[in-house]
Amino acid sequence: MRTINEPQGRIPIYNADSGQVEEVDKVYKSETEWQKILTPEQYRVTRLKGTEPPNKKYCDVPPKDGIYKCVGCGTDLFGATTKFESGTGWPSFWDPVSDLNIKIAEDNSFSMHRLEVVCARCGAHLGHAFDDGPPPTGKRYCINSLALKFMSEAEKGEITQKISLQKATFAAGCFWGVEEAFRRLPGVSATKAGYSGGALKNPTYKDVCSGKTGHAESVQVEFDPAQISYEQLLEAFWHMHDPTTVNRQGPDVGTQYRSVIFFHDQEQRDLARTSKETRQEKERLPVTTQIVEFQEFFPAEEYHQKYYLKHGIKGCAVRNKKTVVGPQGISD
Repeated sequence: MRTINEPQGRIPIYNADSGQVEEVDKVYKSETEWQKILTPEQYRVTRLKGTEPPNKKYCDVPPKDGIYKCVGCGTDLFGATTKFESGTGWPSFWDPVSDLNIKIAEDNSFSMHRLEVVCARCGAHLGHAFDDGPPPTGKRYCINSLALKFMSEAEKGEITQKISLQKATFAAGCFWGVEEAFRRLPGVSATKAGYSGGALKNPTYKDVCSGKTGHAESVQVEFDPAQISYEQLLEAFWHMHDPTTVNRQGPDVGTQYRSVIFFHDQEQRDLARTSKETRQEKERLPVTTQIVEFQEFFPAEEYHQKYYLKHGIKGCAVRNKKTVVGPQGISD
């Protein structure tokens, strides 16, 4: 086990999700900062080395697998499968997820000799370790529940899925129809109508309609790249509006109806440029679509969100085309 007296800086920590040891920065915060992110009781236990009263409710073994993390920095500490009922009134574990993730320190307070258990990354006081645990280790890590936060496997899966999602932002005329077109694409998990590309913070629909804000009616898309690629989103974008008209889509006229691809990173920028060049060749007319770095997105008023879905409108594509995304890509 690691001792508490080690140099500062980056340290190896075992990541229970990846099963890999990763080099991470140690977490240092002032007492004031800790007090802002922890409850008073969490602060008393983890930063002032306090102990919570024993309570039977703290020791319930979760019905599902998961990981107990440090409440201060989120470091993986103990797996639910190593938790056992010790009869002490505190959560007890027979093994940490890794000896890298905890430190053991001598504790001679209260005229007792004990081994203190500390989070290796942020130094949070967790509890104490004893040699009266069950096989196979014979150890009992007696830990304060206030020092832990539990994450089930289901919760981890939801977070992992959320992290894997990417964002894309487009403007292609009235955002009602554009949002509906993107919403129906397989692999798109969420859409939101809003305003982007201008200078005014938190604009209203009335502000944007004045044409003085610089914003375009836009749609932000969350998508799973494992199910639909950014290139496919671009293809859908070209098919759902006329990119050859300036500040206009059908009867809607104004800068707020201009055609824009707001790229979120350099890869999206490069793909957008290549896609625009390809579209230019197909249109045989100048493609007026702007390719602009994404800055901010301001959600539109609630009554604009999923407008077509709320009102049972099928669609009103400017080009009267039906866009389909399937295994072979996009077809008209």
